[in-house]
Amino acid sequence: MKIAIAQINATVGDLSGNVARITEFAARARRAGADLMVTPELALCGYPPEDLLLREDFLAACDQALGDLAARARDITLIVGHPRVADGKRYNSASIIQNGRIVGTYDKQRLPNYTVFDEARYFEPGGAPCVCGVNGVKFGVNICEDAWGAQGPATARTRGADTGARLGINICADSWNAEAPRAAREAGATVLLVLNASPYHLGKQRVRQDVMRERVAETGLALVYVNMVGGQDELVFDGGSFVMSRDGAVMHQLPMFDEAMGLVTFTDGEPQPAEIAAPLALEAEVYRALQLGVRDYINKNGFPGALLGLSGGIDSALTLAVAVDALGPERVRAVMMPSQYTAGMSVEDARAEARALKVRCTEIAIKPMFDAFLKALSAEFRGLPEDATEENIQSRIRGTLLMALSNKTGAIVLTTGNKSEMGTGYATLYGDMAGGFGVLKDVTKMMVYRLANYRNSVSPVIPQRVIERAPSAELRPNQTDQDSLPPYPVLDAIMEAYVENDLSPKEIIAQGHSRNDVERLVRMVRLSEYKRRQAPIGIRITPRGFGKDWRFPITNKFRHQFD
Repeated sequence: MKIAIAQINATVGDLSGNVARITEFAARARRAGADLMVTPELALCGYPPEDLLLREDFLAACDQALGDLAARARDITLIVGHPRVADGKRYNSASIIQNGRIVGTYDKQRLPNYTVFDEARYFEPGGAPCVCGVNGVKFGVNICEDAWGAQGPATARTRGADTGARLGINICADSWNAEAPRAAREAGATVLLVLNASPYHLGKQRVRQDVMRERVAETGLALVYVNMVGGQDELVFDGGSFVMSRDGAVMHQLPMFDEAMGLVTFTDGEPQPAEIAAPLALEAEVYRALQLGVRDYINKNGFPGALLGLSGGIDSALTLAVAVDALGPERVRAVMMPSQYTAGMSVEDARAEARALKVRCTEIAIKPMFDAFLKALSAEFRGLPEDATEENIQSRIRGTLLMALSNKTGAIVLTTGNKSEMGTGYATLYGDMAGGFGVLKDVTKMMVYRLANYRNSVSPVIPQRVIERAPSAELRPNQTDQDSLPPYPVLDAIMEAYVENDLSPKEIIAQGHSRNDVERLVRMVRLSEYKRRQAPIGIRITPRGFGKDWRFPITNKFRHQFD
């Protein structure tokens, strides 16, 4: 038999659009000779729907959309992810549709409630396996987390259609534990189908395949792992759906970051070799994630385009390149806003970047406005020394100009701050933090350099001296970032240990880092929490970004022990 993998880009809440997309993929799969098509977790409504799930009208609309999809689905078996309500409880479910009817339903058993996941807030766990038969093959269904984790007891009970062969269904987290896959096997499944909405972070695809290989070894079942693709607010779903044989070999893999349909033939429960998408280098992988995040956030929210402040520095240069590659030059606008402290090379390099990427670049000098601010505040500032106040005024003038252009044109402002700056608070509230979407919010400074070099290897768009010169905010004479921060390699290593790995200051110091650097950076992270809470959302590319999975109180008297 032939199974189609529908690696679709669903949009949260676009029920009619998602139904149309699934229907289109089903028609393509049917023409290609597929007997069965599998969609990602919650493909009907998009993932994560968050508090939409608390609205009865949304859930009713999902039920209606499922009925609409079932009526359209002919001559192919569909497995589609959707929310459902039964006996007053909500479930993260997958239904089997055959000949216009829903003939079986599986409810996700393992509900993730960590990092970016809040499923325990919305759903009740299911408790029974779902096995269905299609053309002589028995398939068991799991949903994501159902197939992750250590083994535990399970009770097998068959639900759904049985035509003499069985498919086991898991939904995302179900397959990260042994219980649900094993229950599907004990209910008679010979192939496991795992529906996922698994968001991207560095190294995630390797982890997925390693865990699924464990499930294959434990159950002796080949499996089909279908993952969603697309951007949803700060999350990026990277696709990379794959088929794994009983001996743990990847037999088929779809591309990462692209909507795609795969087709694989099963013979006696074993997948036959099919196309395997070429792997991406790390920098290419991250760059594609940023592109997809920008493209979907802007397009799905209906913005006509994007604009950003172009400074001549590496962060804004990389942000501009990502935006143009995501949207095309005609939908991106750059604004250079030099002050009396802006170096001539910064202006030259910003112009060169705009020319290389073929974007419109406007120049607005801010010195007259800065002088007007200082004059208006002269009586209040009399007798006080210059400090960061004057620097922040310049940044806030630039933020005001960008937001004015955004209001006038409808284009969204992309902020250019990176994770190293967001972590330490090396950014100006209502200044360079003003905007609607943070492209580099979860990208460390050292990764910024790697991505810039990668982008130039595709085609040179960032002048080499932008990459080589010492980074500077250029808000006072001869300023560099390292006047206020430790060297970026040191800063990023400490931040990764503290933010992403949750190591204590003692443990970080034990790794060989200076106590002064650790104390200083931990204090900066704590003091800048109120800033981050007001920052725009940004694309998550690490296991822990400053967004859905970073929830520290602003008012907080806890202090780490360093001895």
